[in-house]
Amino acid sequence: MKNRQSATVTVAAAKAGFSPATGYRLAKATVLPSEQDRPRERRRPDPIAAIFESEIVPLLQSAPKIRPIAVFEEMRRRHPDLPPGIRRTIERRIQAWRALNGPEREVIFRQTHEPGRLGLSDFTEMANLGVRIGGLPLDHRLYHFRLIWSGFEHAHVVLGGESYVALAEGLQNALWAIGGAPAEHRSDSLSAAFRNLGREARGDLTRRYDELCRDYGMTPSRNNRGVAHENGGIESAHGHLKAAIRDALLLRNDADFADLPAYRRFIDEVVSRINRRNAARIDAERVVLRPLPDRRSADWEDIIVAVTSSGGFTLRKVFYSVPSRLIGHRLRVRLHDDRLDLFIGGSFLMTLPRGRAAPSGAHGHVVDYRHVIHSLRRKPMALLGLVYRDQLFPRPAYRRAFDALVAAGPPRAACKLTVELLAIAHERACEAELADCIDTDLDEGRLPDLDALRRRFNPDPASLPAIAVDLVPLSAYDLLLSGGAA
Repeated sequence: MKNRQSATVTVAAAKAGFSPATGYRLAKATVLPSEQDRPRERRRPDPIAAIFESEIVPLLQSAPKIRPIAVFEEMRRRHPDLPPGIRRTIERRIQAWRALNGPEREVIFRQTHEPGRLGLSDFTEMANLGVRIGGLPLDHRLYHFRLIWSGFEHAHVVLGGESYVALAEGLQNALWAIGGAPAEHRSDSLSAAFRNLGREARGDLTRRYDELCRDYGMTPSRNNRGVAHENGGIESAHGHLKAAIRDALLLRNDADFADLPAYRRFIDEVVSRINRRNAARIDAERVVLRPLPDRRSADWEDIIVAVTSSGGFTLRKVFYSVPSRLIGHRLRVRLHDDRLDLFIGGSFLMTLPRGRAAPSGAHGHVVDYRHVIHSLRRKPMALLGLVYRDQLFPRPAYRRAFDALVAAGPPRAACKLTVELLAIAHERACEAELADCIDTDLDEGRLPDLDALRRRFNPDPASLPAIAVDLVPLSAYDLLLSGGAA
């Protein structure tokens, strides 16, 4: 009414937050709304009065989680004469009914955090960002660690699924990056890491996780399975981190990286920019963290494998080739997330990239043709039906050559020529250059010429030019020394 003294009804109602119709109704009223004899009633009939208590309420009671839009569509199906404009009426009525009669809902309890007390860990999927390594899609996820008080974050690229090895490696990387450990470390139920493991293996990983936390002076804790908000301090940070990575990829204008270390450096740069915004709080929390042990704890699994007559061993449904001289020996494997370190006794042998079984359950293969080429030259026809033939070829050019040779002639000749190409690549250390020559021949419609390639990459010693080198007599150096002294 104060606004009405200097403005029209429409303007005064807008300033007061009313609709014009309410403004005109109040302007015509002779008493205040609070002084009216009876409350204001509906001005039109209730369109769902006949069905709400008899049909809608029983539906809400039998299916508490049903959406209002589903109730609206069901009522329209049962009563075709209902007007389509009652959807909002049904939604408001259901909302009011649930507020008075609905089930109890879970309450989120906000927590007071102290510096140095709690660190959180979790894994997050990264498939939707379209990251590629060398042109090939990278199936990976991130291990994500966060200190709840200061907001310090660390991310580690994980190639496989969630596992104890990935957790142990990522967690220790984070703790050594910040320079201390919190009093408590919280993760999810780790059910994904224990999937497909027997009871004994699950118990062993649980014991190792507890020992890892004990080495760093942390108390391990877990949120209840399937209750993500109990780990909300890290769950909500997943979205912010992935949004920052997505923006950085857009600014980079390319999601393809030359190799995995380059992509990991990119992730480290994004995370470091996030931490830079919280530098003051991170520095304040760092001084109250618990000191780190003298050295890192084991972040791998030790497994004993036997090298079979196939020239390798099978581990976690993946076949790995090794030099044939190891056939019959037992090797100790340190299984990391992205690699395998092989030992015989206490002696280090080699490092192999870690392979993964196919999602369908089919076995994977990590094969180096150098390990088997000497035997394959004696039995070239074995190439035709070799179970890991596609993985044996080091580059696509060799696979193209094999396919073209099989299509052009008998399989025996195709196998023999392909094996000889691999032998040249191994003996002359010219894998990349030979692949370029093969691609050139195939692109021009020619099959690889084995004799020409041998002459190019394995020349006849008799055809090499004789180079005569005249040696300078040693007495000539005396002149240099005397000249230097003068």
